[in-house]
Amino acid sequence: MNLSAPTYNYPNRMGRIVLMSLEEIIGRTGVSAVLNRADLKEYIGNYPPHNQDLNFPFSHVSAILNGLEALYGPHGGRGIALRGGRSCFQYGLREFGPLFGLTDLTFRLLPLHTKLKVGSNSFAEIFNRYSDQRVVVENDVKHLYWKITRCPMCWDRHTDVPSCHLAVGVLQEALYWVSGGKYFNVEETRCIGLGDETCTIVIDKTPLS
Repeated sequence: MNLSAPTYNYPNRMGRIVLMSLEEIIGRTGVSAVLNRADLKEYIGNYPPHNQDLNFPFSHVSAILNGLEALYGPHGGRGIALRGGRSCFQYGLREFGPLFGLTDLTFRLLPLHTKLKVGSNSFAEIFNRYSDQRVVVENDVKHLYWKITRCPMCWDRHTDVPSCHLAVGVLQEALYWVSGGKYFNVEETRCIGLGDETCTIVIDKTPLS
């Protein structure tokens, strides 16, 4: 860990969501093993409280993802992170969706292209307002670009492939929910862990099905 790096955080309840989501995939025993491997024993049986205090460091998020890959192998760990991200969205929607109108009937009745634009910006604002993660959303005719300029998932990591699978899973599930059950191509093409300036996730605006 780079001790000279600034400290950035998620609110406690986002950290809690990450751990609860992983528990759905690998069970409480699996999460305990990951936390032990990540040298985060303080969270074993003691998940962060359900509050907005900014006390869950980015370094803990990246350590958990490292722990997943160490225990389950690179392919297995990334797959679990992807599935965990999908579960994170469901928890996050209940926690934050009503604050931004994402669960309102008026939003659900909008045309798909409008929901993608409004929903992606509102979703980014959740992170920008309530955490130290920073997200910029850009778009062109065919794609949305979800650009994380300050990323907890690859914080202080050096990887050989894009590593923000948790975020990809969150976005996959968000798009599935927004579209009423359609699948979209979602791919991380750039990653700070690779030395890029941003973690860029490219989303096709046209669903696969």
